[in-house]
Amino acid sequence: MNNLNDPPRWNIQPDQGGREAGAGWIWTRDSQNEIQKVKVQYDKDVSMIKSEMEARYRDTLTESRRAVATLELELEKEKQRVKGYQEALVSHSQRLIQERKQLEQEREALNDEKQKLVKSGAVGAALHDALGRESGWYQRASATLRDLEGLLVERQNAYCSLIQPREHRLEMEKNMLLKVVKDPVTAELGLESDLKDIFKRDKHCADMMNMDKRKNGSLMWVYLKYWQLQITLQKHKRAEEAIFDWRIQSNK
Repeated sequence: MNNLNDPPRWNIQPDQGGREAGAGWIWTRDSQNEIQKVKVQYDKDVSMIKSEMEARYRDTLTESRRAVATLELELEKEKQRVKGYQEALVSHSQRLIQERKQLEQEREALNDEKQKLVKSGAVGAALHDALGRESGWYQRASATLRDLEGLLVERQNAYCSLIQPREHRLEMEKNMLLKVVKDPVTAELGLESDLKDIFKRDKHCADMMNMDKRKNGSLMWVYLKYWQLQITLQKHKRAEEAIFDWRIQSNK
């Protein structure tokens, strides 16, 4: 019988503990190798991602710099265009001032002449008739300018509109040019070249919320004032010429 105080060791071998320790060492070494591989791959992935991000950053930076350079060039062009437009306005304003001074001088001279002529009854009657005829011409010319002003307001509104087609505006401009060429009053004043200048240079539009068409345009308003002065000056010149012709006839 087996001695219960000395039980058999069953299947436990004397070197079993050593085998278990060796297996643990092999597992630890394999695990370290796997961890090292993962670390190496991770470093490669991070390096690749970093390189791609740096390349994208450089591309984005280059594109941004190119865009900024383009915008700066466009801005400079716009500044030059505005500068040219402002210089044109100054030039037209100066011409308007000179015409106004000339008109005042002509008016003063004509008033002096009228005072002399009114002293004579016959000459005074002739002056009255001449001024009456030229006043009629002046009224027709003023009415024509008012019509032209309305057409210019509509044309500028079409230019500033985001919905009206360009062809509609061009048709309006064509009709306006035909009108000033055919109308005796505007043809005498020579407004065709002035209109073409307006169509080419007047690009002023009020803000997007504007509901008043007359707030659009800038150069056109300068021209309209200039034209009004022109017809006023022509009125007095024509009256003066009529009186001069009467003098020649009366002295024959």
